[in-house]
Amino acid sequence: MQLTRRTLAAAIAGIALATPLAALAQAGYPNKPIRVIVPFAAGSTTDIIARAIGDKMGQSMGQQLIIENKGGASGTIGQAQVAAAAPDGYTIMIHSSSHTVSPHTFAKLPFDTLADFAPVTPISSTPNVLVISPAKNIKTLQELLALARANPDKMNFASAGQGSATHLNAEKFKLAAKIEARNIPFKGSAEAVTEVMAGRVDYYFSPIAPVIGHIRSGQLVPLAVGSPRRAAALPNVPTTAEGGVPGSEFNFWIGMFAPGKTPAAIVNRLQNEVVKALATAEVKERFLALGADAWTLEPAAFEAYLREEVKNNAALVKAAGLEVHK
Repeated sequence: MQLTRRTLAAAIAGIALATPLAALAQAGYPNKPIRVIVPFAAGSTTDIIARAIGDKMGQSMGQQLIIENKGGASGTIGQAQVAAAAPDGYTIMIHSSSHTVSPHTFAKLPFDTLADFAPVTPISSTPNVLVISPAKNIKTLQELLALARANPDKMNFASAGQGSATHLNAEKFKLAAKIEARNIPFKGSAEAVTEVMAGRVDYYFSPIAPVIGHIRSGQLVPLAVGSPRRAAALPNVPTTAEGGVPGSEFNFWIGMFAPGKTPAAIVNRLQNEVVKALATAEVKERFLALGADAWTLEPAAFEAYLREEVKNNAALVKAAGLEVHK
């Protein structure tokens, strides 16, 4: 059949009608600033990583990425805002490992941790370092363990909130080391670090970024890193396994999420922009100073990783007997 001018016009019109409006909008994405929710306080490792990556992404995408700190309730306040946001790519979240902990430490959440977020990619894997005040006169992990075992009802540790990644790292260490210590939760790393430096709290599994300066100045003593391998920023600090506590390894990661049902084209664009930003000399230098290792996955692979971690953290929370918020 010969294609007449009329049938050609009809065919073009049909294609236009079949194209979702969302897809048409994606063609110009982004055409305004992007809001980035960080569900922790300013100065936290998640915040520092978000700002480092956001600056380069903004330059590449031609639109500013505006960081908004929405701390509190172990990150769930910020999570709820992102889960309820329009799935158009203009509200995204940069969160940490605690994203996969909250469904087990809160009896009720206004969102579904897996269904209400579109995983974009992990950004970094950052070792936590166990730090203590020099006033405690403890130089090794074994000395800390001996003190804890001699004082089972007196030891405590700081965390950046109940159910945070810093809390889970410490709980996993406690279980593996077979010691007792009480969690003292704070709103963020800055407060936790201050209390440990003052000696009012015994120790803290901190991300490296907030404490590296205090370690170099002698205000904090690093006893071990919680990761499977030593940290490049602290090459002389052993892992907790090397210090005599096998099975205590913990992967503290930071990643990017969009609201659930965000179109795949936008999610993929964001993932590609993260990869590009991580390849720049400026971000590489910044990550090295932070003790962070760049880490990315395709969105589907990140989703699979998250599902497995949600399952593993359920077992950890149960084994540690963590309190569940009502």
